[in-house]
Amino acid sequence: MLLSVPGRGDNKYDSVATRLQRRFPNLGVAHRLDWETSGLMVFALHKEPLRELNRQFMERIVKKEYQAKVFGELLGEGEIDVPMRCDWENRPRQIVDFNQGKSAYTQWQHVSSHFCDKLPISHIKLIPRTGRSHQLRVHLQHMQHPILGDGLYAHQTARNLAPRLQLHATQLSFYHPLNGQEMKFESLCPF
Repeated sequence: MLLSVPGRGDNKYDSVATRLQRRFPNLGVAHRLDWETSGLMVFALHKEPLRELNRQFMERIVKKEYQAKVFGELLGEGEIDVPMRCDWENRPRQIVDFNQGKSAYTQWQHVSSHFCDKLPISHIKLIPRTGRSHQLRVHLQHMQHPILGDGLYAHQTARNLAPRLQLHATQLSFYHPLNGQEMKFESLCPF
């Protein structure tokens, strides 16, 4: 696994961004992923396009879709509207906080279900409408359906059911920052 952007400390300098910046020095990160999440990211080669992409993300024009495998049987579809904030004493963890949290909204939809070691597993599609850190992971933990392989938020049983976090950014769409044409990207889910 490789960080999207450099972390704190020399041992966390290597990242997708630093590798790309060797070839494209003006490169900026418009959309990154948590360290363990796989899938689509967005980079801009120059400052002006980066500003426009950042505006689209801020104004929630960008459409994102993820897929995850979660613990338990999660059927149908629904929405999670639960505010979050940083857990300052346990960073980088985030927590649900109805008093001081910022709004966080996620739609989910059942894709399929199966059993692993006699335990129910659900494959779901997730559409975040806000972009809080660890939003999907915290929302699913809050629903008692943690993402498999999640070392930060899953209980031990769910953590042990996968060798890595089962969360993948599968679709991303936005408007080209220079010509306004709609751009759609897809990455097949590896699980």
